[in-house]
Amino acid sequence: MEDLRPITDWLPISKKEMRKRDWEELDVIIISGDAYVDHPAFGTAVIARIIESEGLRVGIVPQPNWRDNLQDFQKLGKPRLFFGVTAGCMDSMVNHYTAGKRKRSSDSYTPGGEAGFRPDYAVTVYTQILKKLFPDVPVLIGGIEASLRRVTHYDYWKDELMPSILESSGADLLVYGMGEQPLRNIIDLLKKGVPFESLKTVPQTSVIIPEGEELPKNKRWTDVELASHQACLADKKTYSSNFKVVEQESNKLNARRILQKIGEKTLLINPPYKTMTEKEMDTTFDLPYTRLPHPKYKTRGPIPAYDMIKFSVNMHRGCFGGCSFCTISAHQGKFIASRSETSIMKEVEEVTKMPDFKGYISDLGGPSANMYKMKGIDEAICERCVSPSCIHPVICSNLDTSHKPMTELYKKVDAHPLIKKAFVGSGIRYDLLTKGYNKNGDDSIDEYMDQLVTRHISGRLKVAPEHTAENTLKIMRKPSFKHFKEFKKNYDAVNKKHGLDQPLIPYFISSHPGTTEEDMAELAAETKELGFKLEQVQDFTPTPMTVATEIYYSGYHPYTLQKVQTAISRDDKNDQNIFFFWYKDENKKKITERLKAMKRPDLIEVLVEDQQKPTHKSIDNTPKWLKERREKEAKYRKFKK
Repeated sequence: MEDLRPITDWLPISKKEMRKRDWEELDVIIISGDAYVDHPAFGTAVIARIIESEGLRVGIVPQPNWRDNLQDFQKLGKPRLFFGVTAGCMDSMVNHYTAGKRKRSSDSYTPGGEAGFRPDYAVTVYTQILKKLFPDVPVLIGGIEASLRRVTHYDYWKDELMPSILESSGADLLVYGMGEQPLRNIIDLLKKGVPFESLKTVPQTSVIIPEGEELPKNKRWTDVELASHQACLADKKTYSSNFKVVEQESNKLNARRILQKIGEKTLLINPPYKTMTEKEMDTTFDLPYTRLPHPKYKTRGPIPAYDMIKFSVNMHRGCFGGCSFCTISAHQGKFIASRSETSIMKEVEEVTKMPDFKGYISDLGGPSANMYKMKGIDEAICERCVSPSCIHPVICSNLDTSHKPMTELYKKVDAHPLIKKAFVGSGIRYDLLTKGYNKNGDDSIDEYMDQLVTRHISGRLKVAPEHTAENTLKIMRKPSFKHFKEFKKNYDAVNKKHGLDQPLIPYFISSHPGTTEEDMAELAAETKELGFKLEQVQDFTPTPMTVATEIYYSGYHPYTLQKVQTAISRDDKNDQNIFFFWYKDENKKKITERLKAMKRPDLIEVLVEDQQKPTHKSIDNTPKWLKERREKEAKYRKFKK
């Protein structure tokens, strides 16, 4: 079924489309590294629709050509208020390169999956072009690339420390995190006649103050100063110490303003807004999206990222896991912002009316699927908290972890007459579903598991234990692997009870800071004992604004300033990664050599010599090598104390 909407249902991306709306000039022009998909899962569409809802005329220039005469940057004219610049839904370097720094051959946010339609360091490239073409027009940058590069940061692809992206790009203002609240504030001030250059005290924004200019004042804020960019360049330990401040202030309900010197200039990072309310979240998701790619892409092929999510519904934002390798809480925050049931059911209804909908919702979830409506019981306690995670090293006693609101919502979606199945495709936090770890857990866990397993799994369930070694899991801010085994036992039991066979697919990471080659060998043996041949695996990729990246670059943990062993060279990384694939014949010789060097003949027997089909064993049937390793780790922990 073809969609026959008029072109004016989309925001304009050409002069011709502007004229269809009788517009000769735009108030705001957004430059984006992604193709234009008018869907609430795409940040460019969300920001553009918010600007439109504020009564302004907004246009989008998706994936402009930066190699030619730059006509794409000029085709919509000069905006009255400002340019907005985003690399898109991903950091452009993560989008372009693998963990091994190999160039990717495809781009999921481009029609046909074609690569090469955005530059490396897209925010900086786009902004510098705009500053050259329109030197008198302010440039506001946002999205994940700008957000996570707002302060001195390590860039894995250049292998060097870089200053705030405001400095390298020349942008006038940066919005970090989810941009709705600061953007509405900015627009409101501009409507009132406040000059753009005076927007220096808007929460959740960042700006550079020139040498000799007085710092703007806000009597409600106190300041904290980081080590300067130059001090970070001079000493890795000093650089690492900055991150603890940045992470804690980014996740406080009442944060301080961050200052950092860049030469003689001063970088200001204003405190973030409080988490969006249910009403504010509903306002964002209830905007008039077409939920479709712009018609101009029809002949260029499908957009893979859109095809993946077009029949999905996002219930909430944020993640309180605080995993040390993940950027979700750094960008979306650790406090959960949930939508109302009414808004979610309204979107479900819209999905059922989309072209080609066959009755299946691909994902009913969020960054972590089972955090909907979870929050602190007493907000006063949350206001004093500086912990980056609400569930590590233990689940906070002040955290309401009831799964009942999710279960009830799943049932309502299930009952919709046009929905055959609503799958939960987002990652499940299995630790929240494990009563041995979740001491706040109640009977809602069992009810949720029954509903999830019987109605919302598309053949197999993905979870992310990430590792098996206690020392690595501690650095990752993940629970002990024994809790994953408890979850697996419960999950298997629920499947058996209902006569189902739905495999569990675990995700694991190699080369994470704190991981040794021996840890990886033991991971391989332990997961083999559980019956897994691992598929969903990855090599650690350092990305800005994570604890793990700070350790990777500096060698120090930012919270303890203690040295942490990390695999850096390509050979060391490959030596760790190969243990994921113990079952491949071509790896037998190399694995045998590495295990002999470790003096681990016991693991040679498990991984190489015993190549029979792995069997599921009781979690009480612990092999001798594993018992010995646990005894060794227990002695180590006792020694550390």
